[in-house]
Amino acid sequence: MAPVKDHRRLNKGNIQYSVSELFFLSIVGIVCGCDGWEGISLFGKLKLDWFRKFYPYRKGVPSQDTLERFFGKLSSETFGQSFVDWAAQCFKSIDNEVVSIDGKRIRGSYDILAGQGATHTVSAYATANGITLGQVATGDKSNEITAIPQLLGLIDIVGTVVSIDAMGCQVSIASKIRERQADYLLAVKGNQEGLYEDILLTFRTMPPNGSDTWFDVGHGRVERRTCDVVTSLDWVEGKEKWPDLAALVRITTERGVKTTGEIQHETRYYITSKKFTAKEINRMVRSHWAIENKLHWVLDVTFKEDRSRRRKGNSAFNFNVMAKVAIRLLEKNKGNLTKPMARMKATVDDQFRELIFKDF
Repeated sequence: MAPVKDHRRLNKGNIQYSVSELFFLSIVGIVCGCDGWEGISLFGKLKLDWFRKFYPYRKGVPSQDTLERFFGKLSSETFGQSFVDWAAQCFKSIDNEVVSIDGKRIRGSYDILAGQGATHTVSAYATANGITLGQVATGDKSNEITAIPQLLGLIDIVGTVVSIDAMGCQVSIASKIRERQADYLLAVKGNQEGLYEDILLTFRTMPPNGSDTWFDVGHGRVERRTCDVVTSLDWVEGKEKWPDLAALVRITTERGVKTTGEIQHETRYYITSKKFTAKEINRMVRSHWAIENKLHWVLDVTFKEDRSRRRKGNSAFNFNVMAKVAIRLLEKNKGNLTKPMARMKATVDDQFRELIFKDF
């Protein structure tokens, strides 16, 4: 990452640390299972000889207070941009790759006494590459509508398909996606009442131009997902305000729970700027949920983000950014190990840890 190449030094009394030393120590610590500043500092002390293979650490490693103070004051915008630059170097262009955008609340980051609400982030996740392309901090979920265009302006999404849930179904967001030379696949619900009703009317009166059914068995469930696509927009009033609107999509899901025999039904609707086939859209809709399963779930369960009490300044957001770097490094170099097992191995095996960071 770009910040790691910054060798400016921070002073604390007569002890000095370079910015590079602080970043490298923290990201290595997170990879190796440390979920807070105290653990990172302790791990650095225990593995000081290994860390000195990469940076001098002439005065040893910083304390947890120094780490917390530095990352609390570090600008989230500056650090977020550095992450975007790093992710762009890792990203490999894939035509029509789904870039999922979704928000996440870091639950433990609130501070009642200081009057500080929990940190909320909006992230863009490239599903085929398995990497977060960027993120921005927001005050709460209601601010996602203004945060999404800001995020889209930071990342390179040329040739991708941007998928967002119903909150992101806004003309301004669709326009920003097309401006950035990407296509959109936006969920539609009652927040776009007129559009939603017109889509329902279209599917009641028009035969689909294409249909695709996909089956999945696992986790105690049997699921059938059918995608129907209509390219006729005759029933859509105000369709011209949606840039390059090309098709309407209906996803009908039937899910059976093996243990209870219960059958669940769900129907969802989308708009898209390109006439994809029903099979392609069925895949894209399923890919969208990778941001929940492969990013947010990992942050919460493997990295214990929601239980963290990092509250000072920007520390929660900046730790979140470094955790996403750690996820990428583990995913790329863990081999057949699960992420928890790879973190454990990286903690005790110096050579394996060095392998993870060989291209960092």
